[in-house]
Amino acid sequence: MTAAKLIRAGMVVAFQQGEHRLLKNGCVVVEGDRVVHVGPEVEGSFEEILDLPDALLTPGLIDMHAHLTSASYDRSYVEDVGKPGFWFSGLPELLPAIGAAMDEEAQRAAVDYSMAELTRSGTTTVFEIGWLGDYTAAAVERAGLRAYIGEGYGSARWRTLDGKRMSYDWKPDGGMEGLEAAATFVKRIEGRAGGRIRGMLTPMQVAMATPELLQRTRAVAAELNVPVTLHTAEAVFEFHEMVQREGMTPVQWLAAQDFLDERTILGHCVFTSGNSWVRHPGDDLARLADSGASVAHCPWVFARRGIAMESFAAYLEAGITMCLGSDTAPQSILHAMRHAAIISKLQEHDCRKPTAVEVFNAATLAPARVLGRDDLGRIAPGAKADLLLWDMTGFSMVPCRDPIRNLVYYAGSEDLHHVMVDGEWLMTDKALLKIDEASARGNLARAAQRIWEAVGPGDWAGRGIDQLSPQSLKEFQ
Repeated sequence: MTAAKLIRAGMVVAFQQGEHRLLKNGCVVVEGDRVVHVGPEVEGSFEEILDLPDALLTPGLIDMHAHLTSASYDRSYVEDVGKPGFWFSGLPELLPAIGAAMDEEAQRAAVDYSMAELTRSGTTTVFEIGWLGDYTAAAVERAGLRAYIGEGYGSARWRTLDGKRMSYDWKPDGGMEGLEAAATFVKRIEGRAGGRIRGMLTPMQVAMATPELLQRTRAVAAELNVPVTLHTAEAVFEFHEMVQREGMTPVQWLAAQDFLDERTILGHCVFTSGNSWVRHPGDDLARLADSGASVAHCPWVFARRGIAMESFAAYLEAGITMCLGSDTAPQSILHAMRHAAIISKLQEHDCRKPTAVEVFNAATLAPARVLGRDDLGRIAPGAKADLLLWDMTGFSMVPCRDPIRNLVYYAGSEDLHHVMVDGEWLMTDKALLKIDEASARGNLARAAQRIWEAVGPGDWAGRGIDQLSPQSLKEFQ
């Protein structure tokens, strides 16, 4: 084992007999891009030894729903504002207005910043739903992260012309050209960076996809052997549109198209039958469970609008595979785990639903299973060496009797000191090794200022940013 790395940690979240288990004073040996040994002791000589008795070693976290080209610009813009007529969704007005003000340089700045944010918060694999696929792939490769990347397409675009209702502009080809371009992109990047970069298909939104586009998407996904994700039941207006147009809930309609299977990840899926915001009868959760489709739950993007999934625990109990995503700022699955747990407990009126380990599984084992990757989301011989080392002596982590509870309920990104992906260090002693963090932050700040000044033409009423999202404080005179 002369070419191997030895990591000794006071606590190791190790995989054994199909589940995470706690190994105290454990040894993990990494050789190349794989874990080759997990146990209390090991013998041999090693090229690198890291002895951290006060550290917690966990598998890297998996973000199953991200928008790296735009999420960072949600900060200090989308909070505390929303229109009751659109059930407080930011999709009709806030996002189109700022999206129209973004140029490619700004999107690239967001991608570069995201590489640092993901690494610092412990995300080692990200599921990116966006537009600048080739640039994103290059950024991921430079940063050393792992990613599934898809370029979005659809049969229509929605918009509001009057701030009261949504209209749909349908494309003459039904989105088929976009699908073919997305498939070509997948072929171009699949297996790049030693297999760290892979592709997926994303027909974007259920209300903007024809049956023909979904059928063709499913066929192409099978040919390419890639996952598929689309936004589903993410807005009340979208739910009502599907019921009025198709006579079915979004989930029921997808099931009727024979679109739901183990390859399908539904983004959000909050407004399902029985949800208090829509008060619609049905059996959406049972249909999802029976189909094998999974859900990428992004709790914070809804919680800040006063909306909650009802509930994460109920979906688990129905037998649905639950994963977690960021979707917005902050791009942190550490953040998502905490909100998923606490919001579900509030919905259930039960502190036991879900447990910390259930949301931790949603950030590790569950997405790995969805992706067909028994080498991700765990620390076990043969698994990819995607590893995180957390300091257990910091203010957020001490005292530490149960490391998973500490991680889910108390830890912050400042407690993460070392990050490894594919056996290579991306961060040591809190220093990023592959990313110019100062440059990434500066470029994002400058791009944001440029975007804020350009907001207006993308809004149906031509409003500037301070009209759409007034400042919290009046200026000092």
